Amino acid sequence: MRVMLRAHLDTQVSNEAIKNGTLQKLMQSMTERLKPEAAYFGPSEGGRSCTFVFDMQDSSRLPTIAEPLFEVLGAKIEIQPVMNSEDLQKGLAALQQG
Repeated sequence: MRVMLRAHLDTQVSNEAIKNGTLQKLMQSMTERLKPEAAYFGPSEGGRSCTFVFDMQDSSRLPTIAEPLFEVLGAKIEIQPVMNSEDLQKGLAALQQG
């Protein structure tokens, strides 16, 4: 299932993670593990954030995905199912077929 993960990073914790290189290593590790179709980094809600869109084939992966963000960066995380345009069209066509 295609999901979007958005993590809002604690500013003080992520400041230290930038200084000691942990932030860069964690983002690289996440990108390698998730193999996202899209990854974005920037400000959100007044702080740092990252957003990954990826295929989560098994919900049991959730702890290995979320825990490093909680533990290392003090992040607040949202994960939700999302669709691309093709998925939306397929879903709407199925609705019409009833």
